[in-house]
Amino acid sequence: MERTVTVVPEDGLHARPASQFVETATEFDADVRLGRADADDLAPAASMLAVTGLGVSHGESVRLVAEGDDAEAALDALEAILSTPEATH
Repeated sequence: MERTVTVVPEDGLHARPASQFVETATEFDADVRLGRADADDLAPAASMLAVTGLGVSHGESVRLVAEGDDAEAALDALEAILSTPEATH
């Protein structure tokens, strides 16, 4: 399964959104990978270093690819994180 999602959090896929994204990715029985929508390279969604290393900013699109029993549920949860503005402190 595959989806393209626009990153909404102001910090992009860094710091808190990235941490929440990685933590959520590991909760599912699925192999989830992500990358920039315009690139072929995909990084493991369960790796904080790989996720933050992509340097994805607010407003950019990412491609999520998931395989496994929970693939659709994983994509739903991860899309929700990427599509929701981060709450202010």
